[in-house]
Amino acid sequence: MSRSIARKNRIISREEITLKIICYIIVALFAVVCLFPFLLMVTSSFMNEQEILAEGYKLLPKEWSVSAYEFLFQHPAKLLNAYKVTIFIAIVGTCLGLFLMSMAGYVLCRQDFKYRNQISFFIYFTTLFSGGLIPTYIWMVNGLGLKNSVWSMILPALMSPWSIFLMRNFMKAIPDSLYESAAIDGAGDFRIYWQIFMPLAKPSLATIGLFLVLGYWNEWYNAMLYIESTAKYPLQYFLQQMVSQADIQLLIQQGATISTADLPSESIKMATAVVATGPIILVYPFVQKYFVSGLTIGAVKG
Repeated sequence: MSRSIARKNRIISREEITLKIICYIIVALFAVVCLFPFLLMVTSSFMNEQEILAEGYKLLPKEWSVSAYEFLFQHPAKLLNAYKVTIFIAIVGTCLGLFLMSMAGYVLCRQDFKYRNQISFFIYFTTLFSGGLIPTYIWMVNGLGLKNSVWSMILPALMSPWSIFLMRNFMKAIPDSLYESAAIDGAGDFRIYWQIFMPLAKPSLATIGLFLVLGYWNEWYNAMLYIESTAKYPLQYFLQQMVSQADIQLLIQQGATISTADLPSESIKMATAVVATGPIILVYPFVQKYFVSGLTIGAVKG
C-alpha cells in the first residue's frame, strides 16, 4: 500500500515538473516575442541609412552607425531642456492627479455621502460626451489664459473618469469598520482619508500613477495646440519636430551645406523612440508588484 502511494506521488511530481517546464518554455518564448520589437528598435537606430533604404530594418545590421544619435544630440541643451519639461509635467501632473482622484474616489465610496450616485453619473457622462476641440481651446486660452503655459499640458489630463471609478471601487473594499473606529477616536474625514485609506490604497495608486506618468511622458498633442515657445516643448513634441523637419532650416541658417542623402531620416525614427522610451522603462519595475493587484481589485464591480 505504501509503495503504491509513493509510486503515485512520484508520477504526480514528474507530471508537475513536466508541466512547469512546458509553462516556463511558453512564457520564455512569449517574452522573446514581446522583446523582439524593442530589440529591433534599438539595433535599427544604429543602422546605416543606405542599408535601411536598401534592405529595411534588421536585428543584426552589417554596419553599425551612430549618425542618428549624433543628429539628435547636436543640440544637447535643447534636448536636455525638453527632458526637464517632460519630467516636470510628469511629476507635478501625477502627484496632483493622484491626490485629486483619490479624494474623489474616497468621497464617492462613502455610504454616508448623499449625492454620490448623482455625482458619479455626471463623471460618467463626460466619458460619453465632451465639448469638443474648439470650445476646449477657447476655454483654455481665453478663459484660463494658459496659452504658452506649461499648465496647459498638465490640467487637461489631470483627472480621468476611469481612474476615479477604479479608485472608488478599490476603496469600497476597505472595511467600513476602520472608518467608524477612527471617527470614534475623533479623527476627521481628511485625516481618515490621508492616514488610513491612502496607505491601504497603494496598489490602486501605483496603477493609476503608472497610467498618469505614461500619459504625461508621451504628451505632445496639447503642446502642439497651446505651446509656442520652443523652450517649453516637452520631449515627445521636441523629438517629433526633429523628425519631421530634420533640423534642415537651422543648418541652412548657419550656412552649412548638407546632402539630404547623409541625413539619417530613417534611423533617426528609431533613435527618437529609444531616447523617448528608455527612461520611462525604468519606472515600471518599481510599480509592477502593485500593478496586477490594483487592476484586479479596483475592477471589481461595486
